[in-house]
Amino acid sequence: MNNYLLAHDLGTSGDKATLFTTEGRLVQSVTAPYDTRYFNTNWSEQDPEDWWKAVCATTQSLASRINPREIAAICFSGQMSACVCVDRDGRPLRPAIIYCDQRAVAESNSILRQIDPLEFYRITGHRASATYSVEKLMWVKTHEPDVYAKTRAMLHAKDYVNFRLTGVMASEYSDGSGTNVMDLNARQWSQRLLAITGIDGEKLPTLKASTEVVGTLTADAARSLGLVAGIPVVAGGGDGVCAGVGVGSVRPGVTYNYLGSSSWIATTTEKPIYDDAMRTFVFAHAVPGYVHPCGAMQTAGSSYAWFKNEICTKEKESSQKTGQNPYELINAEIEKSPPGANGLIFLPYLLGERAPRWNPDAKGTLLGLTLQHTRSDVLRAVMEGVTLNLSIILDIFRTQEPIREVTVIGGGVKGEVWRRILADVYQADVLRPNYLEEATSMGAAIIGGVGCGVFKSFDVAERFIQVVDRTRPNPAHAALYAEARKLFDESYAALEPLFPRFAKRE
Repeated sequence: MNNYLLAHDLGTSGDKATLFTTEGRLVQSVTAPYDTRYFNTNWSEQDPEDWWKAVCATTQSLASRINPREIAAICFSGQMSACVCVDRDGRPLRPAIIYCDQRAVAESNSILRQIDPLEFYRITGHRASATYSVEKLMWVKTHEPDVYAKTRAMLHAKDYVNFRLTGVMASEYSDGSGTNVMDLNARQWSQRLLAITGIDGEKLPTLKASTEVVGTLTADAARSLGLVAGIPVVAGGGDGVCAGVGVGSVRPGVTYNYLGSSSWIATTTEKPIYDDAMRTFVFAHAVPGYVHPCGAMQTAGSSYAWFKNEICTKEKESSQKTGQNPYELINAEIEKSPPGANGLIFLPYLLGERAPRWNPDAKGTLLGLTLQHTRSDVLRAVMEGVTLNLSIILDIFRTQEPIREVTVIGGGVKGEVWRRILADVYQADVLRPNYLEEATSMGAAIIGGVGCGVFKSFDVAERFIQVVDRTRPNPAHAALYAEARKLFDESYAALEPLFPRFAKRE
């Protein structure tokens, strides 16, 4: 009996393994953390071996609850735009350069000297940027030529783990579209862009559909995971695309906002939504025939977490004494400040920025501070600054698609206060589904179920999803936040020339 689907979400801070029944019921989820090394101001790396250890630990925990022979498929969602250089035996040659790393600015500039930026954008669905995988691999070629020479394949996070599971090196279209060297419409590596980047196409993995079976679980991997050999491993997808499936954005008309360490807004369309200013981008969807327009910012929940760790010592101490979640205490403090945070503006650019600024030099900034402001105002300004930044992305999509409601997922939207801010800034209904932190792995489970034949189509997403809360916008706050958004944009524009002058820290 194939009663279960095992899904993993290989994220920034850890691996969340989730077991679902084929009827859509969540059995259990388990998370194992791993470290990220942040250095040189905007460089970010992880150890692929840490991913594997986390996957083994979480899988073993879930496997102990069931008969592993009842697992129909394994499928991964994973952080996108990584650069994992592996040798012919699949061994990592260096730490993984992950999505938020911004070191490859010179490489992205090199691309733009050889092709019109807008033409590049329309081929790939993305602008040339240090964020993407091929620019990172170009950096490796320039600065670590020995590593590049030994590289058999550049893999993404989930693709590396899929290799450890099956012995097969492959990727799929959604992660392929996050490399900056895949032709979005042709669904294949672009020979023209390979020539421009100087990257050997033989170092790129074979591309498959998200629902294609990469291989089956090997005996060695099965022993490490506490499973049985032979379970199908489905290709899966990038986390943004899997989250879309997990909230039911499997056809046009469903827009969602993920709010975690990073944050993004995405929707589903038949044709790409191109922005002439190239602020948003387009992924290949896991669902055949569709694409997934998206805009992702760097430090959303990470901004909130930084303030929690560095500023909110009172809440942290109280949490340690009482066991109450520190974020709940901080949310209560934020409630003391009115909408608009008494005029404070926070620019949430603690690690440079992707959408909508695309500026690796951007810095986090608090503007308008006076002696009359309180800590509550500062904390509210952080939430509002992240939300104002996201609203720019939403409004780009609104130029081509009517969006009156947004489904929200991720740990950041557990608290009611942030959902109210989202609704008021977006002036849209904010829908909270039954799964917030499991939505991405649930999307991977659905992809796995379609891939192994348990599900006939992606329409099964409706079986998994229920809306449990709807937050409606307060029209009285529309003008206030419109003015705040104007000041937010003007503040960034005024400070943009200064950001590169701030010293980098080793």
